[in-house]
Amino acid sequence: MQPESLLSLKDDMIAFIEGHGMRRFPGFVGEEVPSILWEDIVNPDSWKDFVEMAKTASAPFVTMSEGLIEKEDLEALIEQIRDQNFPDDDPPELEEVQYLVNHVGKLGYLQLGFSYQGVAYIHENSTDWYDRYQRLVEVVEDLGDIVIDTGREDEDEL
Repeated sequence: MQPESLLSLKDDMIAFIEGHGMRRFPGFVGEEVPSILWEDIVNPDSWKDFVEMAKTASAPFVTMSEGLIEKEDLEALIEQIRDQNFPDDDPPELEEVQYLVNHVGKLGYLQLGFSYQGVAYIHENSTDWYDRYQRLVEVVEDLGDIVIDTGREDEDEL
C-alpha cells in the first residue's frame, strides 16, 4: 500500500544520505539535463541502492527536490480549467481537482540525483495522487497550447 504523504520517506532519505557522510544539495534535475532514471519498481527501498551508487561514484553530494500541492496551485489550476472550458461551468477536470484538495500540503514527490561524467542520475518517488496532479497539469497546459487555425492569413501579409 502506498502512503498518502512521503514525509517519513524524506526523513529516512535525509538520515541515510547523511549517514553515508554525503551532503544534500537542494535542487531539481530537469528534463533539459542529460539524465538516466533509476528503474527498480519491485524494491520500495531502491532509493538506498541509489544513494549507495552515488557514494560509489564518489559524488560529493546528492540533489534532493520535493513536490507538494499548495492551495494556490489548485486555485490557479481551477482558473485555467474554467478559462479553457468557457462557457462550460462544470468541466470534468474540476472533479479531479476536488479529489486533489484532500492532499493539499502533503508531500507527494521526491527526487534524488547525482552527477557522474556529465550525466545526471535520478531516482524518483511519487504518490498516486501526485501523479494524477501532474497528468492534470500537463493536460491543462497542452490544452492551453492549442492554437485554433481560422484559415485566414494575417492582414499584414495581404
